[in-house]
Amino acid sequence: MSGTVSVARDGAVATVTLAHAGKLNAISVAMWQSLASGFAALSADTSLRCVVIRGADGNFAAGADIAEFPQVRGDEDALRRYHVETIAPALAAIAGCTHPTLALIEGVCVGGGLEIACNCDLRIAADDSRFGVPINRLGFPMAPGELRGLLALAGRAVTLEILLEGRVFGAAEAERKGLLTRVVPHAALEEELHATVTRLCAGAPLAARINKTTIARLAPAPEPLSEAELDAHFAYGRSRDHAEGVAAFLARRPPVFTGE
Repeated sequence: MSGTVSVARDGAVATVTLAHAGKLNAISVAMWQSLASGFAALSADTSLRCVVIRGADGNFAAGADIAEFPQVRGDEDALRRYHVETIAPALAAIAGCTHPTLALIEGVCVGGGLEIACNCDLRIAADDSRFGVPINRLGFPMAPGELRGLLALAGRAVTLEILLEGRVFGAAEAERKGLLTRVVPHAALEEELHATVTRLCAGAPLAARINKTTIARLAPAPEPLSEAELDAHFAYGRSRDHAEGVAAFLARRPPVFTGE
């Protein structure tokens, strides 16, 4: 199984669930593609008032499915397509959803999971959930289309700390860093979800859509990178460190980086 993204409707609320059994809901290519098409369809559904995204079985998501990397990111061109044509459109579809979006977070929310959460409007987390982007141990940086959401939410200093240290940290620290809307006891998570969704659905949907559009206009994203800048970014695909990082992860051993 390569994981699934399911959508359930309850009146005006859609719940999107990430599921990848045995992998802490690590996000496969098929799941990224389902997120892109699924959120495009949800965004066009004017009967909705709110979209919730969560993970199955007690975790949000543990990032991309690294087991796929040798096949889907096997060379520099494939690596670039994976990040530009697979992950970035999914995150853009979440960020561009016309309805209020809420990430309900428990357990692990790292890497691509944190990227998904950063592109939602609200993020409510259990107090025992965990966050981070430990991709420095895999020998690669965060791609531009993925960095955009984290940087807009956390700012330059916090983003640098998260990426340069590659540390996994708790919900209280994530809230202090500005990554979360609210943190509640794990036992109160579903109650808080219900209360928040009730408030979102009670608001005027047209006002919500206008607020999202106007705020996006008043806080515009930077210009996309040029082709030359993208070439420079994804050149790491040829590096020894990147190959070593992925190989070490799959072999469950510490990586040995040389800066090459």
